[in-house]
Amino acid sequence: MTDVKAQDVQALIELFDSSAWTELHIQSDDFELHLNKDASARRALGGAEQARMDTTPLLQSAPTPTSASTATAAAPTRAPSALVDDIPEGMTVLRAPNLGTFYRSPKPGAPAYVEIGQKVDADTDVCLIEVMKLFTPVKAGIAGTVREILVADADLVEFDQPLFLIEPVQ
Repeated sequence: MTDVKAQDVQALIELFDSSAWTELHIQSDDFELHLNKDASARRALGGAEQARMDTTPLLQSAPTPTSASTATAAAPTRAPSALVDDIPEGMTVLRAPNLGTFYRSPKPGAPAYVEIGQKVDADTDVCLIEVMKLFTPVKAGIAGTVREILVADADLVEFDQPLFLIEPVQ
């Protein structure tokens, strides 16, 4: 049995809405989600299949963070919106490749992938982002030194949200 939470479905819908994708279909055990940006595709469905797609009322009643202060209150350093305009000279921002839950270590109780001051290569794993039990490793993408970690462990991150500041190797 799949343990699907409303916030996971909401995260997938937001990711789908902000993407260039036209269709998304996910099926696992007793859970199925089909999203399509083509309104005529929905009208073409009938019966039980269309009933399964009517998830909007469920999602609207699910609690979701709505204020910027709620989303950034747990950040260990500064708010991502402040970071966009205030990147220290010579630093590179590593951003979230997708929406999901940010994890600093590969499993609970394990050491973090990286710490502030640690040297990384382009292929160094720096964190995981999880959506519906699918864990995506995030690589540094650049050789350098981690100077700042901008997200707290287990925080929900949005697509393109700043995660780390890395000082590139000169």
